[in-house]
Amino acid sequence: MNTRVPPGPGAVPMPSRRLFVQGLAAGGVVAGVAAVGVPQRALAAATAAPRLAGAPAVLSDTRIELAIGESLANFTGRTRPAITVNGSLPAPILRWREGQTVDLFVRNTLERHPSSIHWHGILLPANMDGVPGLSFNGIGPGETYHYHFELKQSGTYWYHSHSMFQEQAGLYGALIIDPAEPAPYRHDREHVIMLSDWTDMDPGALFRRMKKLAAYDNYYMRTLPDFLRDVKRDGWSAALSDRGMWGRMRMTPTDLSDVNANTYTYLMNGTAPAGNWTGLFRSGEKVLLRFINGGSMTYFDVRIPGLKMTVVAADGQYIHPVSIDEFRIAPAETYDVIVEPSGQDAYTIFCQDMGRTGYAAGTLAVRHGLQAPIPERDPRVLLTMADMGHGMSGHDMGAGGHGGHDMAAMKGMEGGCGASMGHGASAGGDASKAPKHPASERNNPLVDMQSSATEPKLEDPGIGLRDNGRQVLTYGAMRSLFEDPDGREPSREIELHLTGHMEKFSWSFDGVPFASAEPLRLNYGERMRIVLVNDTMMQHPIHLHGVWSDLENAQGEFQLRKHTIDMPPGTRRSYRVRADALGRWAYHCHLLYHMEAGMMREVRIEE
Repeated sequence: MNTRVPPGPGAVPMPSRRLFVQGLAAGGVVAGVAAVGVPQRALAAATAAPRLAGAPAVLSDTRIELAIGESLANFTGRTRPAITVNGSLPAPILRWREGQTVDLFVRNTLERHPSSIHWHGILLPANMDGVPGLSFNGIGPGETYHYHFELKQSGTYWYHSHSMFQEQAGLYGALIIDPAEPAPYRHDREHVIMLSDWTDMDPGALFRRMKKLAAYDNYYMRTLPDFLRDVKRDGWSAALSDRGMWGRMRMTPTDLSDVNANTYTYLMNGTAPAGNWTGLFRSGEKVLLRFINGGSMTYFDVRIPGLKMTVVAADGQYIHPVSIDEFRIAPAETYDVIVEPSGQDAYTIFCQDMGRTGYAAGTLAVRHGLQAPIPERDPRVLLTMADMGHGMSGHDMGAGGHGGHDMAAMKGMEGGCGASMGHGASAGGDASKAPKHPASERNNPLVDMQSSATEPKLEDPGIGLRDNGRQVLTYGAMRSLFEDPDGREPSREIELHLTGHMEKFSWSFDGVPFASAEPLRLNYGERMRIVLVNDTMMQHPIHLHGVWSDLENAQGEFQLRKHTIDMPPGTRRSYRVRADALGRWAYHCHLLYHMEAGMMREVRIEE
């Protein structure tokens, strides 16, 4: 049971859950107030009546100065310090044109902490990539770093800190590169939509809390009435067996995300739902919406009730247009969609979190001040053994259904931490789908489970989105508008398993955390294949810096170019990499706290 200690005398009372999910209508960065050395009377005044900074500026010069510093922000009724760029949260939108060379002078005005900026998805020299300890030493307090690189691509990207938890505290912004040649689609206007998650907690304290109590935000533990309902539906034996398996794993099927709206307030362009961020349109226009997930730990399911969306780009790269009602966007991914609003004056952009605990929301409208109804959140769902690659016993994975359990995989499983699963074939008997786990996973106290049968699942919308009555985007539905730019077959293959321990909040590749892992070494110019196998019950967006990740279909053919590959539980996905960028590069899960807990490797591309 989770307990909450009431605030002591003089403590700032925490807002109610309704206020916390919705945020403040006037929430945002407090204009003109620095967090460092603020007098108490100024802090009290800012808490009582925040004065909002404007929307992020759009900077398009090829020579730009950016200042990283601390500001005060108030999204929930509680004023807290934030890390900002030029006093803005999100950071200013940077907008350039393909082929330009840019110079950015990034000054760190933080008093005690080094900082950095990583240009996510941008192809550039390793010493411009912005990862402290790999490509450069970071930007010390009072120092300025000169980023200089040529723009070799176009599309929707973003930038963020790669120093500790500064991304969570507000250091992120949109980066748009207009194409040198006309885009393969037409639009009349556009809006950038940056999604993110905000916490009033100090991000370091949040990380420590997860290490001590990883399930703190999981308010939806199954109860006795749930068990009795399952007994009525599945029978006593099956219900008891199901509870036993989850108990031996020390896991719960309601644990879809480590942090949710019990801690987070979800933002759209730095605005809480109650603030009603609004993007304007004229009836009949084609409106391009550039969605960016700048969240540290949140998957968003995005839809605009009453409007079809046509997806035209993924991670900045053109795809064959796909008409959909909804899409799931992983942290660090970007999607460009076109909508054609007409027939009503306002539409809600509704972005619920994967765990159905809260949402970010805004409005497309013909004028400011309008708001369409906000839909109810979808029912919460339960993870199944099938979701995690433990066999289906011939049953289909329905929306929120239980599926089957791979009893062979559970055989011999020991109770307690470090227990592993799935050394046999799936319940269907196809031994070819049973992955070979690395020796470093065996008897590893930092690995609490293994998948027994994995496949790409490129056509699967994902848990909570199956059979929901809406057309949902999948990886399988997307195909790049170009053929494999390299053309060569991979000359070698590297397989990595995504591993972790839920109770210990330990995350890694192959059971080896970053601090203990040897670098992955690639030969300059080679074409190779990376195979990822998700052995955990969590979803992980995996980002390789410096080069593209060319996702393959189930037949091993090139399908989709991305910079971030999402890995649901129980999946095995492969992608091709052309090692054409010399240097030391980061390779990690883009769930910020998973990366900090060890799910990261260094990649060295060498002559």
